[in-house]
Amino acid sequence: MVFAEFGSGQVFWSMLWFFLFFIWIWLLIAIFSDIFRSDDLSGWGKALWSLFVIIVPYLGVFVYLIARGGKMREHALHQAQAQDAAMRSYIQDTVSSGGSPAEELAKLADLHSKGVISDEEFAQLKAKAMA
Repeated sequence: MVFAEFGSGQVFWSMLWFFLFFIWIWLLIAIFSDIFRSDDLSGWGKALWSLFVIIVPYLGVFVYLIARGGKMREHALHQAQAQDAAMRSYIQDTVSSGGSPAEELAKLADLHSKGVISDEEFAQLKAKAMA
């Protein structure tokens, strides 16, 4: 019977290999997304890195992480800052888009209580709404 040969050690090894495979797929997706969003790489550079990672996967991934790991962090940081700026701009536009000063102050107080805007931003937008 097949189930008699499938012990707890086999379950552990199967789970370990599954998680390693999942991490490998995640790593490939992260590296390819970084390759294609890099502004500092030319089209040829992107093509060469892609071919290197596809043809020699393990070596390609490890060399990319060593050679461009710092740039990956910079790209992620830049993207997070751009998303934060877009969110803050949207919030400020939404808060300041019409209505009476009382309505704007209520919106500001709600955003401040949720922690979306800081104390300084709250004071600045409150002064703008009162003006």
